[in-house]
Amino acid sequence: YPAYLNNKKTIAEGRRIPIDKAVENPTSTEIQDVCAAVGFNVLLEKNKMYPREWNRDVQYRGRVRIQLKQDDGNPCLPQFPTRKSVMLYAAETIPKLKTRTQKMGGSDQSLQQGEGGKKGKGKKKK
Repeated sequence: YPAYLNNKKTIAEGRRIPIDKAVENPTSTEIQDVCAAVGFNVLLEKNKMYPREWNRDVQYRGRVRIQLKQDDGNPCLPQFPTRKSVMLYAAETIPKLKTRTQKMGGSDQSLQQGEGGKKGKGKKKK
């Protein structure tokens, strides 16, 4: 669930990794992309909800299931022996996704333009 990696959540609200390693509002699609890129068998269940999540918004929906171990009990990918290792990897990689970097860059530019416009209008009024 995305709540496991969300730095806006407390441990009581469902976060499972340290807050300094967590990501701001991850989505199930982002988690799926990261896990699929590294080579896991991934299943995204879009209509599932984390039980502790009070917000029913589409952004917070979804559950990602991955095959962590093979039938004989050995890990599918040796670098990820536990669930926590997968969560930490996903939290580390999500901020580097193109969708995240483009959104951040675009919002920074629009904020700067907006601030510049406001300053100019303020000076004209005086």
